[in-house]
Amino acid sequence: MRIFLVMFILVVVGSCISNPTKNNDLTLWYSQPASKWLEALPIGNGSLGGMIYGGVEQEHIQFNHESMITGTPQTVGSYQPFGDIYIDFTNLNAEHYSRELDLNTAIHTVRFSSNGVKYHRESFASYPDQVMVIHLNASKKSMIRGKIRLTDAHNANISVQGNKLIATGVLPENQMIKESQLLVLHKDGNLISDIDGINIDGASEVTILLAAGTSFFKDHRKDFQGEHPHASVTKRIEDASAKSYEHLRKNHVTDYQELFGRVSLNLGQAPDQTTIDRLNAHKDGAEDPALEALLFQYGRYLLISSSRPGSLPANLQGIWNHEYKPAWYSQYTTNINIQMNYWPAEITALPECHLPLFDWIENLAAVQKKSEDPILKTNRGWICYNTNNAMGGPSTWGVHRPGSAWLSQHFWEHYAFTGDMDFLKSRAYPLLKDVAGYWEDHLVVSADGKLITPDGWSPEHGPDGKEGNRTPYPGVSYDQQIVYDLFTNCIEAADALGEDMSYRNYLQAKRDSLLGPQIGRWGQIQEWMEDVDDPDNKHRHTSHLFAVHPGRQITSGSTPEWAQAAMVSLNARGDVSTGWSTAWKINLWARLGQGNRSYDLIRQLFRQCILENLFDTHPPFQIDGNFGYTAGVAEMLLQSHYKEDNNYILLLLPALPDAWQSGEVEGLRARGGFSIDMQWKDGSLHSGAVTSLEGNDLVLDHQGQRIHLKTQKGRVYKMPDFGAQP
Repeated sequence: MRIFLVMFILVVVGSCISNPTKNNDLTLWYSQPASKWLEALPIGNGSLGGMIYGGVEQEHIQFNHESMITGTPQTVGSYQPFGDIYIDFTNLNAEHYSRELDLNTAIHTVRFSSNGVKYHRESFASYPDQVMVIHLNASKKSMIRGKIRLTDAHNANISVQGNKLIATGVLPENQMIKESQLLVLHKDGNLISDIDGINIDGASEVTILLAAGTSFFKDHRKDFQGEHPHASVTKRIEDASAKSYEHLRKNHVTDYQELFGRVSLNLGQAPDQTTIDRLNAHKDGAEDPALEALLFQYGRYLLISSSRPGSLPANLQGIWNHEYKPAWYSQYTTNINIQMNYWPAEITALPECHLPLFDWIENLAAVQKKSEDPILKTNRGWICYNTNNAMGGPSTWGVHRPGSAWLSQHFWEHYAFTGDMDFLKSRAYPLLKDVAGYWEDHLVVSADGKLITPDGWSPEHGPDGKEGNRTPYPGVSYDQQIVYDLFTNCIEAADALGEDMSYRNYLQAKRDSLLGPQIGRWGQIQEWMEDVDDPDNKHRHTSHLFAVHPGRQITSGSTPEWAQAAMVSLNARGDVSTGWSTAWKINLWARLGQGNRSYDLIRQLFRQCILENLFDTHPPFQIDGNFGYTAGVAEMLLQSHYKEDNNYILLLLPALPDAWQSGEVEGLRARGGFSIDMQWKDGSLHSGAVTSLEGNDLVLDHQGQRIHLKTQKGRVYKMPDFGAQP
């Protein structure tokens, strides 16, 4: 590694933390309405989600609420659709049609002309006002005519009360009470209610407000049973209706942009084509780096829309679902999927969106600990099944012992990025130590004196290659690597707190006695303790490479032989796979510093796994691939997963592909509390800035050239041109 000795002081260029707002091509747009659910475009406020079709003669918005599940704390059930809004218009014949989703404002827009009148619709789901808002407008007075209908996916009783529609019902599987309310406000014309809905006769503007809720309560101490949702839903509708449309819109945009505007990515100019045309061209081999940047930002949009403070975490489909029996229950699967949902949260500056996951994990832990299921009984700590619902209810398809350890990694990561000592002391360290206690009790000594897990699994297959083989095996690499990661995080948490040192030293001795990664007969990282890996195994899970990503036990700099073996394993697994698996491989190759290999996987993801509305497909639709892709792009541009001599090492453009020769990114976050802006040309860093959020020291590393930097909290430091000679 070359050491770049810089004989000058980095310039302090400011004392305020920047808030970049510049973004490039942030619109999904189409020249015709959606004809099916996977062409509709999503909106959401963390709890309430909608899929908008954008029809001309009939607008259709299918909606969901985060808590609509048929399960209980004992059985997993399925995430459910809630209902639909239909607006049936009269005498419309569209010309110059477009529908779009602006990621910069989180507003869905439909525009067209009919008989010389321009029609304009805007829809969004507001987090500050907790309602969905649909605004209809015409360029000529009194030209909006039609009927608004509310339907319920579970045969709720629907009543019409003046300008309000109310659907109230009960899910028979768990007796959960549900209610949605739709209120219609108008300018000019008349509203006429009948048994089927609300008729609009000659309005110039119409605003529709929707609120929904259930009796689900996010707390195991209340057994997840809350009050009838009628009062809270009514209050949300009444509060929102007291505000003008302009006020609601401003509240929504201001709130959303405070999160979304923190990060921008520019990889080039977008062509003047619809999103579907660009997507199809990309699948056929066209170069469109701006589309790749758009998909990166789409993942951030989806996370903001499906995971906000106070909500449940994003599930297997975020918060969007139209099926009664969605694949894998559309719940929370802990052998990668729920974790992958949150990989972009910290690095793309959305730590607030991470919070719902922590709340859910702590509730899950409490539910598992009091479970009567003998499989879940532990002396210390807790374990869980492979899939669980919002209440911690399991699918008994298989116990997943390392699941709680992998989930606990997110608590450490939140601290590593934010430096939040209160969070570390009160939430992260207690949970890490608790889960570590289970593994202290569970590990056994192998014949060669190493600590191993006696009954491991490598999701979701066995050494015989058979799909779904859950036969327990000792010393499985997946288990070993996750336990190593757990112990390391717990040790570093104790160091950061400066307490519990005797336990910290005890745990380090345990960690150092673990069976570590082994290199097998064909040069691979072994998946099993025995050297039995099949080089022709193309299984979608790369569980034995956890130590590369999201772990940090294997790095190209500190463990080059293991890193080389990891590449052998990845090449053997192959590139063709499911959406989330492809996204994981983007991250793995990025961590190994192989930008062109990561980019090969990006092209593969677009070819086979990205749908018309840019949702990712397994198949079927799974949103983890969207989130994993966003995290992977960020990992290609910035990494910060290890330290040397107590300095955070920030790898700048560590896996930049040839396809992205020039570009700029602003606002990415690094562990240690840093915000990074970079501009690069001809594959090399040209300029940039580091904002120190916590005042920690760091080392900037670009292509082996290193700069040591001592920082003060709140200061912004200009980077030198790494392409220049010292």
